[in-house]
Amino acid sequence: MIFEFPHRFPPDAIELELPDVAAVRVLGGDRMAALESALDERRSRLAALVSLGDDAQRLCARTDDAVRIGYARLALRHGSWGEDFHDYHNEGHVLDIYRDRIGKLIATHGALALSLRDWCILGLFAACHDLRQREKTAYAAGVGANERASTEEAVRILDSCGFARDSDADIYLALDLAIAGSTFDARPPPGSAAFNAAELVQSGGALATKLAQKLDKHRPGWRDDVRMQHAHELALIAADLDTANVADPFARFTASARNLCLEREMLCQRDIDDGDSAMPVLGFLTDGQDRFFFDLHRFNSALGRVAFEEAKRANAARLKSLSLGLRARIAISGKPTNGRQVLQAFSEAAAGLVDSPAGA
Repeated sequence: MIFEFPHRFPPDAIELELPDVAAVRVLGGDRMAALESALDERRSRLAALVSLGDDAQRLCARTDDAVRIGYARLALRHGSWGEDFHDYHNEGHVLDIYRDRIGKLIATHGALALSLRDWCILGLFAACHDLRQREKTAYAAGVGANERASTEEAVRILDSCGFARDSDADIYLALDLAIAGSTFDARPPPGSAAFNAAELVQSGGALATKLAQKLDKHRPGWRDDVRMQHAHELALIAADLDTANVADPFARFTASARNLCLEREMLCQRDIDDGDSAMPVLGFLTDGQDRFFFDLHRFNSALGRVAFEEAKRANAARLKSLSLGLRARIAISGKPTNGRQVLQAFSEAAAGLVDSPAGA
């Protein structure tokens, strides 16, 4: 691993239940249809690269199996297959990145913009970067415990799918750095009382923005290593893919905000129907969204900026209107009684903006 961490994260019950792609096929069945369609579509889009020879075919086959395993484990841990549902970090998030956002990169720049290995690494990132979501909050070199646990599991997935740590060292390295860079710093500011990190899930940007500085400190000399330089470039692209919900069509963008809010309340152990959820939900959907979108978020790679920046700008005016509209609704109706009431007002305000001209 690139960055040291104070402890390891062994396999959990889900990993043991789905140790390989054969187990995934048995358990997943028809529930894998959306992913299988996305895998087929990706093969078609990358046909010029996949057809380069047997090695390319084998690389794609191994990558597809690893993506299948990552998708299924997240679906069973925190998605629609299991009992610990997370509204945002579930198998749908894998498809958002793998199918839609990487698809947008390919549509914008063309399949030849990156090598086949690079496209495979980004696909692996989509499936593996959020595998673990229930680790006790901890950070080392800026990397969170969930991200470190996800990286360790991702390495085991690569091993099980036939990747080799020597001949595929570039893939292991880039995936390690990309998952590390996806960490969001949710710690309270210095001097604040400690509390559930989910309270500040939108308080900091992705580690990717500071990844070069972290490498300077913890891996001096990395700038002279061609593989490390390339891994860093891919990590910046991966971070852009992870946060490109800001550039989704406005209805999908607001739906992702709602889902992330619901997940945060669940992690904070607040019932959305209880009064103590009202103000945290309101704050998240107004000040929290505004601060993340306008102050903290940025695209870190040239490929990401070209593919997504224009769509983000198109959402900016609508988001300002949404925040103002939500606050106005709350001011008229009076202090909300619970978080569900705020979410309802948010959905109503958003619905009126979806089809309106930007800035209207």
